[in-house]
Amino acid sequence: MTLNKIRNFGIIAHIDAGKTTVSERILFYTGFLRKPGEVHNGEATMDFMKQEQERGITIASAAISCGWRGHRLNLIDTPGHVDFMLEVERSLRVLDGVVAVFCAVGGVQPQSETVWNQANKFGTPHIAFVNKMDLEGADFDRCVDMMDDMLGANPVRYQLPYYKEGNFQGMADLITMKLLSFDNGRCEEKEIPEELLESAKKYRGELIEKLAEFNYELLEAYLEGKEEFITQELLRKTTAECVQKALITPVFCGAAYKNIGIQPLLDAIVDYLPDPVNAGQTVGTDSELKGKNLVRKPTASSPFSALAFKIIHDPFVGQQTFVRIYSGKITSGDTVWNSTKKKKERIGRILRIFAKDREEIEEASAGDIVALIGMKATTTGDTLCSAEHPIILENITVPPAVISVKAIVPNRQERDKLGNSLKKLLLEDPSFTFHFDEETEEAIISGMGELHLEIIMDRLKNDFGVNVQAGQPSISYRETITQEAVSNMKYVKQSGGKGHYAHCVLRIEPNVAGGFEFSETVKGGVVPKEYIPAVEKGIKDALNEGTLAKYPVVDVKAVLLDGSAHTVDSSEMAFRTCGSMAFKDALKHASPILLEPVMKIEINSPDDYLGDIIGDLVRRRGKVSNMRRFRKGSQKINGTVPLKEMFGYATSLRSLSSGRANFSMEFFRYEELPISMSEEIIKAAQEKTKV
Repeated sequence: MTLNKIRNFGIIAHIDAGKTTVSERILFYTGFLRKPGEVHNGEATMDFMKQEQERGITIASAAISCGWRGHRLNLIDTPGHVDFMLEVERSLRVLDGVVAVFCAVGGVQPQSETVWNQANKFGTPHIAFVNKMDLEGADFDRCVDMMDDMLGANPVRYQLPYYKEGNFQGMADLITMKLLSFDNGRCEEKEIPEELLESAKKYRGELIEKLAEFNYELLEAYLEGKEEFITQELLRKTTAECVQKALITPVFCGAAYKNIGIQPLLDAIVDYLPDPVNAGQTVGTDSELKGKNLVRKPTASSPFSALAFKIIHDPFVGQQTFVRIYSGKITSGDTVWNSTKKKKERIGRILRIFAKDREEIEEASAGDIVALIGMKATTTGDTLCSAEHPIILENITVPPAVISVKAIVPNRQERDKLGNSLKKLLLEDPSFTFHFDEETEEAIISGMGELHLEIIMDRLKNDFGVNVQAGQPSISYRETITQEAVSNMKYVKQSGGKGHYAHCVLRIEPNVAGGFEFSETVKGGVVPKEYIPAVEKGIKDALNEGTLAKYPVVDVKAVLLDGSAHTVDSSEMAFRTCGSMAFKDALKHASPILLEPVMKIEINSPDDYLGDIIGDLVRRRGKVSNMRRFRKGSQKINGTVPLKEMFGYATSLRSLSSGRANFSMEFFRYEELPISMSEEIIKAAQEKTKV
């Protein structure tokens, strides 16, 4: 299939906006399904995990291929819950376009903004679909206004909803100026009724006026009043150009559950979202990371390059590595180069994925999203490429884990089973981490939120058969320093044979820019150049455990000032050990403090409960940054609040608002923990060490 016949797109939305239902209807109308599955009864094709079916939400992004009007649509349905934002992030990294689904009643909701901003981060073109137009309280115009005010989407109406006797029946198409009427899912073109015609003409005029800003031919026809030159083809062509440059957001409407509006949406996906060629060439860096930019054109004849964006362990075929191919082609049995890991990988099989089902194919080329079988070293974010033309593509950003839970197992045998299972899960989901506390022999699992950890524990029990229980959740604190300190450290050890000698003079200071930085000002070669990287490695080792409560250390600059070496006894290991010791020594004298994760929170609440909700938020050490009108009688509250204070908040909010308020939370940054709380945590850590 030629590249201009491929559309790689995803569906993004706030939770419960209906994106999985939209996906199911897309599969039904493209002929992939004989009957669409429903989310509420656990039959959705895209939500095939047991945990998704039980909860009625999307947890993992699911990929599927289907066809429409001779085009191949590679669709990825993404989660809407904030705990699974990595799934959205890595999907958007490899997609050429998105359909943003909005609830006609809720409008732009908290996660709508988050996923929209994620799409903007990658410059991903988008079209909008206002779903649930059949519900009481649906307001198409308010949704469009919210997209403009809150997202800066530059929305343009391409359809107007049509109601008959209070029931949503279809929509007026402003390109064809026809009414699209739906009867049992069948779409029929009719003349626009008289009562809707004036509005349709008004908004068609606005559509043409907006597009004319970006197309001279259209502008000329519009200004001269030559309506006959403003053809449907010209409007569609101009729309596609504007969408691909993210200049406008065409807005469509429908009711997916009632099978209304899906066929026109499919037409819009084919007509307006970019194909791999229009999405543009891919830019990466040379594999030696010297900063040189390399370009790969999206053609089968270009050198092969692909990004691994997701890994799934399938009980029948083993590890599936999902890749987006940006250039070149591959065949089953080929050997490719993992430029991130600097290892060869052999492709055993190539699969085209249909949610939980699969089809084996012999080859795949630029523009394809496929799963590879046989990858041994490849993980999420790795680049696969031709060994003769190495390249490293932009990686996938993994947000920090902010909440932890103990995974308690009854014996050592189960502990080994737990460790192996967690390693497999980690390959699938890099947004959680784990480590074993050697003193207590407990596994500590850290993730993005309470639901995230709940899902991990559920999968350990049901998917991997581990006899595990969850302990009390805890917070992933960090340590940092508030002032400069210097350490003069010597590491000398004699063991009968060759000894160990290293000497480092190290200065550490707060890093206002964030992160860890290392530099050196050694003069005269007193520390040989070949040992300086070992000092840096030693410092990085020491960053994993601070001196206050053994939490990781962040936001520090380290400068190697001086030192000395022995011609016989010095080695890389000696300087690595000395670097670690010097850092730990300096850390004690740099006024270290504890940091806690602080979350951005957005609460949607009716006006009647605002006082109680804000008062409760302040008691939780929260800060309100702004409030704005959400809809008539309701407001959005934006602010920040420490994660420590938010356990069980969903239950409290329901109680405060009689179940009418909802909230969304995501990680914001780490901030200094109050002294009284800091002392409690340090004391608890010291007592644990004594035990």
